[in-house]
Amino acid sequence: MIPEEIERTIYSNNGILCERFLVDIPQSEMMLFQLFADKMGWQVSNRKKLWDEYISSSTENMDLSEEEIMEEVRAVRYGKTQGNY
Repeated sequence: MIPEEIERTIYSNNGILCERFLVDIPQSEMMLFQLFADKMGWQVSNRKKLWDEYISSSTENMDLSEEEIMEEVRAVRYGKTQGNY
């Protein structure tokens, strides 16, 4: 049973319900884990591969000005917008 505090993502992969979560595995045991995952038919990704997939699927041309981007950054960082500093 997976503890509730572990962040998980549930998704469908070719009609099969799957969960995605991060696991820290010692480098010395990674080859064994990869062999096991291959035998089970699981997909194994590292953070770099996940980020590369995310970035390649994102929109390339955003119609946002630098001011709009900075406004959003300020709102997230400080909970403020330019009008109320």
